[in-house]
Amino acid sequence: MIYREAGDFHTSYTGDGQTFPIRFDRYRYYAVLAVAFLVVPFLINDYWANALLLPFLIYAIAAIGLNILTGYCGQVSLGTGGFMAVGAYACYKLMTAFPEVNIFFHVILAGGITAGVGVLFGLPSLRIKGFYLAVATLAAQFFLVWLFNRVPWFYNYSASGQISAPERTVFGIEVTGPNTEAWATYLFCLVFCVVSAIIARNLTRGRLGRSWMAIRDMDIAAEIIGVNPLRAKLSAFAISSFFVGVSGALFFAVYLGAVEVGEVFGIQKSFLVLFMVIIGGLGSIFGSFAGAAFLVLLPVALKVLGVDMMGWPTDIVAHFQLLIVGGLIVTFLILEPHGLAQLWRVAKEKLRLWPFPH
Repeated sequence: MIYREAGDFHTSYTGDGQTFPIRFDRYRYYAVLAVAFLVVPFLINDYWANALLLPFLIYAIAAIGLNILTGYCGQVSLGTGGFMAVGAYACYKLMTAFPEVNIFFHVILAGGITAGVGVLFGLPSLRIKGFYLAVATLAAQFFLVWLFNRVPWFYNYSASGQISAPERTVFGIEVTGPNTEAWATYLFCLVFCVVSAIIARNLTRGRLGRSWMAIRDMDIAAEIIGVNPLRAKLSAFAISSFFVGVSGALFFAVYLGAVEVGEVFGIQKSFLVLFMVIIGGLGSIFGSFAGAAFLVLLPVALKVLGVDMMGWPTDIVAHFQLLIVGGLIVTFLILEPHGLAQLWRVAKEKLRLWPFPH
């Protein structure tokens, strides 16, 4: 009685194939978007923005990008941190070279530059896969970090080696720089997150998404039935890198404001986004959001419970976080490989039959 598709009648293929064919699902997502756009900006403060909301939105975009490549196309990547660095440094160079251009376009162009770099490093996927592809993307991670550290042109010959985001506005409201408002930066990142999710959702449900999944399930059979592995794999690398580059640009320009590539975009960042995808659910856009929310909320919750309430030392709480994340990854890989997204699907199926036995 709580969750039913009874009464939802579709008289066209368009209606039957829409993103959320069940009316209850559509209303639920509309409600979430209404709260996100119309309620949260009036309640947000600097703590909620910097500790929870901005990291969640930015990491969700990165997780969506990695999920397209790994979850939908089956191409393992350990270079997410490096591609985020490409987006960050591309955004910085664009902001300093073209100060009259709106920051919105800088972020999009940074994603496009990252997509080109992703295609370049995705070429080995045409000949290797699995563990060897993971090693190749790991090499890309180390190479990109080394490149941004060693070539002064990327950080405009700064003596410190850091890049700092100059002040930029959207509709006269500052979204980068030292004097930003929490609600402005939140809405700026929220727009990119929502649009990224909509684009990814429609791509994965279309012809391109089906070709990705065919390559993931069995690449030889996919090629036999007419799927072009060159186009499928490189498009997955390009689109995945685009989203990751956008997240890197937002992470630098809007969230942190100043970064040093080795500290911010190291191998730990690649593993963090990968853990989000594994815990949230491979091959699921909702799983990308669930994994990002979990790994952003976990350290905050442990700090409140362990440090503030229990009085434990900060380093002990940090070790607990590592234990919990590691244990959950092993548990999900063994018991539920599709992560939190599959648990949500099971819960919806049970609601469809409730209160009848099943």
